[in-house]
Amino acid sequence: MKKILTILLIACTTMASAQDQKKILEQRKAQIEKEIREFRNLLSQENKKEKSVLTQIADNQAKIQLSEKLINNTQKQTRILTDEIYLNQLKINKLGRELKVLKDDYSQTLVKAYKNRSQQSRIMFILSSDNFLQAYKRMQYMKQYASYRKIQAEEIRATKTELEGLQDKLNVQKKEKEKLLAENLKVKKELEEEKKEQEKLVKAIQKDKKRYTADIKKKQSEAKDIERKIDKIIRDAIAAANKKAAASGATTASKSSAATAAPNKIVLTKEGKIIADNFKANKGKLPWPVEKGYMSMGYGLQRSPFASTVEVDHSWIEITTEKGAAVRSIFSGEVIDIQLIQGTGTKAVFVQHGDYISIYFNLSSTSVNIGEKVSVKQNLGTVHTNPVTGKTVVKLMITHNTSRLNPEQWIIK
Repeated sequence: MKKILTILLIACTTMASAQDQKKILEQRKAQIEKEIREFRNLLSQENKKEKSVLTQIADNQAKIQLSEKLINNTQKQTRILTDEIYLNQLKINKLGRELKVLKDDYSQTLVKAYKNRSQQSRIMFILSSDNFLQAYKRMQYMKQYASYRKIQAEEIRATKTELEGLQDKLNVQKKEKEKLLAENLKVKKELEEEKKEQEKLVKAIQKDKKRYTADIKKKQSEAKDIERKIDKIIRDAIAAANKKAAASGATTASKSSAATAAPNKIVLTKEGKIIADNFKANKGKLPWPVEKGYMSMGYGLQRSPFASTVEVDHSWIEITTEKGAAVRSIFSGEVIDIQLIQGTGTKAVFVQHGDYISIYFNLSSTSVNIGEKVSVKQNLGTVHTNPVTGKTVVKLMITHNTSRLNPEQWIIK
């Protein structure tokens, strides 16, 4: 009994956090399903064009990753539901026992009341009192006894109502769990087919493995070169921002700190600190840089699907979207730089949010100017479409001063 009460006590203290987690997982599931729909929609458009095997492998890999994300998310939802079902069943069992005790007590009360139902016996009980005070107390006792019976009946009704409500909730949760398990089974079957298709494509290019590996390594080298260029641009932008702060109408102390600031750290004004704090407070809730699309490349180390020894390290995420898509600012801020990335023919826009910077690159054109204040979701430019692959991919990087952050942790999942 003590063990059950302890479990219920723990359940009550953790229920709120479980509900919050459940809500987050539901939102994440909706976002993943949206990405999958966007993926299929874009894929149907791209299928009209002839694709290379590598492009097909990349598409399949993106589809596999989306499926795996959905499966993992659904499994977490199922685990939470399983815990809720277990805890609700404990509550139902406890209420069932309480209801039985209440009914037994009420039954005994009714038996006693039946035995003493005679009006004459009640009057005699009062008249047989030794004095007036005792008679008064006996009258009060009889009133309280009648009131007690009413309270017992109300407790039984309330407990029964609560029990029925919990039972209905439990039935809903069980159906929800069954639905999630069925969805997960369907996605798992699709994932198996996707992996088989991927294996076929990988086998088809094994004879040219060296050439493809060299091509990937070349692209990795190009990515590292872009990273170095972006790092330099960020350092220059930080130096320019601090110089501007030192020359502005700030306080003497602010001017001094801005003038002597480290080259890799933005000196914040009061306004800048507020913006930075707001940006940080919205971690995990920032909008996507495009209205539609799916994440085709994640942040960090990514293993090649056809060569386990080949890995690509990304300091940004890639989102595949539709042709002509507009790039949007993920938060309000100021455009501190616009650069043409040498060797790619594409542009990059740098937006400052206090001491955070969001960088949007692989743009074919821009619609903002340096020094312009931008609001959240404001159009910054148009995503570039690769004329060979037909892919329209925007790349998003986020830094805290010069430290690179994982954009996946900052935008809505």
